[in-house]
Amino acid sequence: MLRDVTSADFPAILALNEAFVSVLSPLDDARLAHLHAQAALHRVIERAGRIEAFLLVFREGADYDSPNYRWFMQHHARFLYVDRIVVAGGTQARGAGTRLYREVYALALRDGVPLITCEFDIEPPNPASERFHARLGFREVGRQQLDGGRKTVSLQALDVAAGNTPLGKLDFG
Repeated sequence: MLRDVTSADFPAILALNEAFVSVLSPLDDARLAHLHAQAALHRVIERAGRIEAFLLVFREGADYDSPNYRWFMQHHARFLYVDRIVVAGGTQARGAGTRLYREVYALALRDGVPLITCEFDIEPPNPASERFHARLGFREVGRQQLDGGRKTVSLQALDVAAGNTPLGKLDFG
């Protein structure tokens, strides 16, 4: 079941985030509560009472200190920023990520937002995320180094306004 996040989901979200913290930023209860309050979209996929995936998305103008989010704020007037999308290991490759991105795409269409943005690590590499986002039609619009140069991210955008993205061809029914 795909649904909005409630505070009762926070422990499961924190556990999923921690399982993939090597390619995400850390979260604790207070930070998650703050981000949840700022989110344009915060959804989970739940099956048999277990959270299998979650998505956290912001609009421009959110109170968020991420250097990647701030990069997009400096370069684009209107966008949806996918801060994190996490799918449990046993659920990966079953369409959960695409299902969550369809939610973001539908929100962008509904609100007339021209870009969906995100980033993924390229140093150290995250080839699964790179392949996934390329398949959805994302393209690199910039790069930045973080953590004193120990990490490099690829800043990505999907042009929703162009209307010819793979997500635009998905069945929303």
